[in-house]
Amino acid sequence: MPGPDGGSRVVVVMGVSASGKSTVGARLAQRLGVPFLEGDDLHPAANRAKMASGRPLDDADRRPWLAALTEWIRAAASNGHGGVASCSALKRAYRDQFRRTGADLWFVYLALDREAAAERIVRRTGHFMPPELLDSQYAVLDPLQPDEPGVTIDASGDPAGVMRAALRAMCGPEH
Repeated sequence: MPGPDGGSRVVVVMGVSASGKSTVGARLAQRLGVPFLEGDDLHPAANRAKMASGRPLDDADRRPWLAALTEWIRAAASNGHGGVASCSALKRAYRDQFRRTGADLWFVYLALDREAAAERIVRRTGHFMPPELLDSQYAVLDPLQPDEPGVTIDASGDPAGVMRAALRAMCGPEH
């Protein structure tokens, strides 16, 4: 997917757990015809086990995960196609690390209030992230800032509508 400078754009769909990152990210990638990465797949088993037990990750836990995501972004930007990744990217420092790859990055921040996120977490099955960790995510959340390339979208709507809003923000009103 070409970026505005002719390079390959990488889109990072970010937000707290249950904001719809995986669903919207997969749909965006399919619509754009680019590879999709479920960022949770890069978590080491120890991270998954820690979260499943109700203990939040710290920056040391996240280091190998962030390194793997950074490498995927670098590769996606240089492969000529770009890509879409779902990743919480809760802290500005993490997004800054991704930007240091030199990739043409665009962030889609799926903003969702705590009550709606908690309701979604309780309803989903088969995910390692327990509801007890939601507060820890909101505690460290640095929402997307005006100087960061991307868009903030209200994620309380249906995934198709959220995806359309992301496409319009990235590609213009014809999408």
